[in-house]
Amino acid sequence: MSAVSPVFGEVAVPGGALRVARFGTGPRVVVAVHGITASLMSWGAVARRLPAGWSLVAMDLRGRGHSADLPGPYGLPHHAEDVNLVADSVGAARDIVLTGHSMGAYVAALAAAGRDYARVVLIDGGLPLPQAPGSDPDAVLAVTLGPALTRLERTFPSVEAYVDFFRAHPAFVGAWGPEVEEYVRYDATGPEGAVRSRVRAEPVRRDGRWLLTEGEAIGDALRAARSPLSLLRAPRGLLDQPIGMLPEEVAAVWAGRLPGLRDEVVDDCNHYTILFDDRCASLVADRLTR
Repeated sequence: MSAVSPVFGEVAVPGGALRVARFGTGPRVVVAVHGITASLMSWGAVARRLPAGWSLVAMDLRGRGHSADLPGPYGLPHHAEDVNLVADSVGAARDIVLTGHSMGAYVAALAAAGRDYARVVLIDGGLPLPQAPGSDPDAVLAVTLGPALTRLERTFPSVEAYVDFFRAHPAFVGAWGPEVEEYVRYDATGPEGAVRSRVRAEPVRRDGRWLLTEGEAIGDALRAARSPLSLLRAPRGLLDQPIGMLPEEVAAVWAGRLPGLRDEVVDDCNHYTILFDDRCASLVADRLTR
């Protein structure tokens, strides 16, 4: 594993600039998009496991990380426009592997619609999730993102207390390591006695509503993608529960609709550790660079 540290910069987007980090100096590039309450540092473990000759560029999306104060509009299509601007700042799309995790996979699918990326790799996201007829998106959000939204509205007495809060998260029990801690510390901000997440709750809610109500737009984007598409799925979920974010039946439906889609389950990981566990992150790095 490489010990490479991220080199930070900015990319101009409407309304300001996104914080961007580049891991490595290799000429072959992966552009990576994080999840709904995450940051660019969620990609550190994968980036450090890329083979020689590769580098990874990740950004803090609007409302997250060091891009938290960037104004809207929010919604996944706007994030996709920002991602394409980041990709344009790196090089020609046809030479770039585009990837995204969780919500970032949906953003990557939208960004790839009608553009010629070298490949697009969706990680535990990117496929429309079926919703019960008449379901209330806010109620669904409360169930699926409730614990995360509660965290965004809390303050903690210190950075160490924030780290300890994450250390007890069901997804990380028995799976804690220095790269998880690096990710958590990057997210912490505020003075002693009032430490909080850098992620803003309102953009998360708006993006979550879009994700839950625009399944047709996501499906259209997947069908419009001209790049080879692959999907990596975790068998366990957000809280390490035995049902993953994308169950077999959902993946099977979309494998039938997208004949070129390559679907693979990454054994023995959950929605978070697919990016952090040594074996899982190594497999993701391998699949990104094949």
